[in-house]
Amino acid sequence: MPIHLMQPRFPLGKIYATPGALALDVDLSRYLRRHHCGDWGEELCAEDKQANEDALAHDTRLRSCYKTPAGDCLYIITEWNRSMTTMLLAEEY
Repeated sequence: MPIHLMQPRFPLGKIYATPGALALDVDLSRYLRRHHCGDWGEELCAEDKQANEDALAHDTRLRSCYKTPAGDCLYIITEWNRSMTTMLLAEEY
């Protein structure tokens, strides 16, 4: 079976996390890496995933959403100009 290495697809800029995201008992870097490489998460619909693909070409905002093992929804948002990326919980969105 071939090994597929995920490669970063865009700049993250400065990285921030809200208090809620920091309070999760998870490795946030794992989710950040997925976002950075274009794995938009299992919680986005096909249309939202396609919007992210379009955003890569047109420099608009990128949004990912991941379900944590505890059932929380972790959002990761990279701004249109790629100056910053924020990790936050659904209720902080």
